[in-house]
Amino acid sequence: MARWRNGTGTLTITDREGEPETPIPLRIAASYRHRSRGLLGQDGIDGALLITPCGSVHSFRMRFTIDVAYLDRKLNVVAVHTMKPGRLGLPRLRARHVIESEAGAMAKWGLRPGVKVGITQSGGTPG
Repeated sequence: MARWRNGTGTLTITDREGEPETPIPLRIAASYRHRSRGLLGQDGIDGALLITPCGSVHSFRMRFTIDVAYLDRKLNVVAVHTMKPGRLGLPRLRARHVIESEAGAMAKWGLRPGVKVGITQSGGTPG
């Protein structure tokens, strides 16, 4: 299993023919501080945010509606949900990572349960 660091990367979603789709910019939150902060205090996000390790999320104090994808250890999508601000998501027992994006983005990308994603980390900051 990969050891993630805070930083940036690229998210790729494999299509039905096994070809990777267009890369999506990704921010990675791997430390307690970065995971706790998440998307709080932001008005939107360009791309997506990976929170790892993570099995559940909330949208308290969020300023916008988000899509949430729960991933298992092998980066397969377990569930995808849209959360309005002020909601508490149910924990997913198989989930080890969570991807968050603006509402509607995951449907546009074709991210749905059963799809496998790829994550490439490009930059990191300690901690």
